Amino acid sequence: MNNLRITGKYFYFKYKGRIFAKIIAILTMIDQSLFEEKKLYPFQKEVVEEIISNIDAKDENYNLLFQLPTGGGKTVIFSNIAKEYIKKHNKKVLILTHRIELCVQTSKQLSTLGIKNKVINSLVKHLDDQMEFDTFTAMVETLNNRLQDDKDFIKDVGLVIVDEAHNNSFRKIFQYFKNVNILGVTATPLSSNKALPLNDNYDELIVGHSIKSLIENKYLADAETFTYDVNLHGLKIGSNGDFTISSSDKVYSNYFMQEKLLFAYEEIAIGRKTLIFNSGIESSRAVYTLFKKHNYPIRHLDSTYSDTDRKDILKWFKETKGAVLTSVGILTTGFDEPTVETIILNRATRSLTLYHQMIGRGSRILKNKRSFQVIDLGNNVRRFGYWQEYIDWQEAFQYPDRFLEARLSEVDDILFEAEYELVRSLKSKLINPDKIEKFSMKEVYEKCIEEGRKGKDAVDISMDNHFEVIVENSEDVYDGLNLLQELQDDVERRLKHYTKCITKATDSYLKWLMETYNRQLTQKLRAKLPAE
Repeated sequence: MNNLRITGKYFYFKYKGRIFAKIIAILTMIDQSLFEEKKLYPFQKEVVEEIISNIDAKDENYNLLFQLPTGGGKTVIFSNIAKEYIKKHNKKVLILTHRIELCVQTSKQLSTLGIKNKVINSLVKHLDDQMEFDTFTAMVETLNNRLQDDKDFIKDVGLVIVDEAHNNSFRKIFQYFKNVNILGVTATPLSSNKALPLNDNYDELIVGHSIKSLIENKYLADAETFTYDVNLHGLKIGSNGDFTISSSDKVYSNYFMQEKLLFAYEEIAIGRKTLIFNSGIESSRAVYTLFKKHNYPIRHLDSTYSDTDRKDILKWFKETKGAVLTSVGILTTGFDEPTVETIILNRATRSLTLYHQMIGRGSRILKNKRSFQVIDLGNNVRRFGYWQEYIDWQEAFQYPDRFLEARLSEVDDILFEAEYELVRSLKSKLINPDKIEKFSMKEVYEKCIEEGRKGKDAVDISMDNHFEVIVENSEDVYDGLNLLQELQDDVERRLKHYTKCITKATDSYLKWLMETYNRQLTQKLRAKLPAE
């Protein structure tokens, strides 16, 4: 059998001049001869040995988090860790991902190592044949559904490996696996939810080689960065702490931002294979229309495209010299195209993880590629520093709040604070959400100072504003207290800005302010609203 290729749920093969096709419901064990085994680089081999030794030295229920930059070969590394673990402990390994592409990619890598593996996808309802396999790869939501129906769905697992461990969707799975070791793998050990830090679930962080080290040793391409000052007024911060898609689409779809993008491309990247990251579909489509108008080879891709269309676009992008691909979201993880020569950040983000994921798409090396370009149109370099700069990931892991506060400047926080946007589900509950969204602690504080009042009066004015909103949207005290809980992100946002205004931003002072604020507001609500 030769000339085999895998496409979706079919595999085709040529035998004695004829083409055969066989439908497969799931991707399971693949003959290791079909794929070329990737030999470990010396630094990758060191990492595998270090992590295996660490697991052996610890008790069950000791969880490790491993950090390595995008492009460092995390899939190759944890697949080899799985191989060594199975060999030493004779127990099964479960690998969790959050996207089907990562599941398939991992399964292929395991197969090259001769590991019998099975992908648990939506078609797999039972595991009657699980004794035949050494590893299982699953999407977190699919596996969670199976475990809710049967907590013993998978048996004899000794090690759980979590890919892209900064995503908090994996936490729901951990409750089903006791007396096992968990290994999380990520390029940026910062939780996607600041209220759920990674050190809640992982006992120790192992930091891999830095970006600079991997560049110097020719494992990653170096980035040449070009920044353009852009006017980001109009962006709004959502409840997740990043700029909202709706406000980003509005800012980046306007004429001036489109012109700046075209100018930057023509000045720096024309003729180079270019990947453009956008915040929303509207702005990405606007980019497509603009480049098409100027006869540049461009395609647009977003999450609404079918698998067939996506494969067709990515194939075109790979094979077309000087191709430009404008996209939204889906290419930040699980996408590997070494021929990318330029990354354009046609968006602003307050997520360090996303910043590294986007730039990392251009860092893969080739024989004739030792560098790539980054064009920043979102003031992201000002916010986070250059991609190659050293980052103290141990501090990020142990003190995430302090780490993030230090990297997001006061100027950034206060500049956009006035245009905060509530989460849609909460906004729909309020008669007049503008009372919350239009409240600016900075403006109120400055007005108090101008009038000769105490700066602390700004906190009281904020409390009165919250009190008024809660009362007009609550029938009784129970409604009021529940609404107060839903407004905690906004309370914290305002008080953080107040501490910045008075240059007293210690964690203990902020904690005291929030406790006092909530206690006094609760007392006022109990006094005003009926008990039933």
